[in-house]
Amino acid sequence: MLSKKAKYGINALVYLAKKYEQGPLLIGDIATHENIPKKFLEAILLDLKNVGILGSKKGRGGGYYLIKSPDEVNMADVVRLFDGAIAFLPCVTHRYYERCEECKDEKTCGIRSLFKEVRDQTVEMLKNNTLSDIIAREQAIIEQEDI
Repeated sequence: MLSKKAKYGINALVYLAKKYEQGPLLIGDIATHENIPKKFLEAILLDLKNVGILGSKKGRGGGYYLIKSPDEVNMADVVRLFDGAIAFLPCVTHRYYERCEECKDEKTCGIRSLFKEVRDQTVEMLKNNTLSDIIAREQAIIEQEDI
């Protein structure tokens, strides 16, 4: 399950993507529109800025904006930023690998094999879906409802 931080981060990024190249947006406006506590959002946006997804401008007309195109921001990177490993078991992660204490033999472990497949497919889906894809999905759902 996604943490609140990851969920809020994705919501804020989608909002910023919808306003891409329209100038910096105030934290308060993002917080209000996306129903995110402002103080929590400040920390989230700072994390996104520190990894080079967002930029910020101080002073009058300031706020946060996407540095990267919405086509370049994939969900795997965002989820990993806030939640770490994308896996149910530590023995199937790439970046956060840990051997399971109770495991007798990783090479023949059917449990590991299943959850590695789940991890691989999940990571692939998240890597192949960007902010632009999420916006396109929303638009497709809206258009289907109008039919």
